[in-house]
Amino acid sequence: MFGPLEFILAGVLVGFCVGITGVGGGSLMTPILITLLRVEPHIAIGTDLLYAAISKFCGSLVHAKKMNIVWPIVIWLAVGSIPASFATHWVLDNFLSQSTHYKSVLTMVLGFMLTLTGASIVFRAQVEKFFNKYRKQESTDLTFDMEKVKQQAKDKRFYIIFMGIVLGIFVTLSSVGAGAFGIMALILMFPNLPMIRIIGSDVVHAVLLTLVAGLGHMSSGNVDFTLLGWLLCGSIPAIVIGTLISSRMPEKFIRKVLGITLFCLGINFIVNPVKSKPVKAAEPVATMQVEKAQSI
Repeated sequence: MFGPLEFILAGVLVGFCVGITGVGGGSLMTPILITLLRVEPHIAIGTDLLYAAISKFCGSLVHAKKMNIVWPIVIWLAVGSIPASFATHWVLDNFLSQSTHYKSVLTMVLGFMLTLTGASIVFRAQVEKFFNKYRKQESTDLTFDMEKVKQQAKDKRFYIIFMGIVLGIFVTLSSVGAGAFGIMALILMFPNLPMIRIIGSDVVHAVLLTLVAGLGHMSSGNVDFTLLGWLLCGSIPAIVIGTLISSRMPEKFIRKVLGITLFCLGINFIVNPVKSKPVKAAEPVATMQVEKAQSI
């Protein structure tokens, strides 16, 4: 049985990696909770969603202060992702929560998202190099740029909403993808938007989505608040320390190791999903024993 010390150390490990590499905590925390600390998949996902919402909230305040957020993009993403998250949670609650395939579905979706995340981390430099060919130098006039981006967001709102729907479904099912895939989608749709504004907009949307998805899981009893508290105790100081010493660490090497690890974990979850044990298998035996006792 694992106790507070192990959970705090898990928070420290994830927070330190996030501080150094910027890799989303959800990509790391959920597989650690399931594989190393033996937390049930639905509890790990639900707890990690609220963990992500709280930890990302601090970053969103910084981006808001520096005016790195393009609010029309955030709003259109939320228009798609928030209803999709509610709908996904409703399906889970009403059709899968009592099924023996419940944990299998969650871990297989988690595995799929981890393999994609791992691949995107390993090949991030190549992906960025590819997209940089299509990125143009931006004007230094923030007002002009923002007005132009707002108009682009309005013109592409259907694509943004669709991307929000995809994120809402997969993040609610796996707690992974709000950061990595949100950023990738925005790069595709807004190739001329400065990277800092893409990151700022994505972080704010991730806070909204993970909070809504986390609250949905909480209503189903899938959040362990004691576990959440210990994880935050370990990760928040570690994020600060990791950020401060990130310039002295081999960030590229650590990214590669993390990416390969997540990819392998994802494959393992897909091939060997966590399965629920059938609860009703022992009922006939118990019934026979009761009937025998009554006859005696």
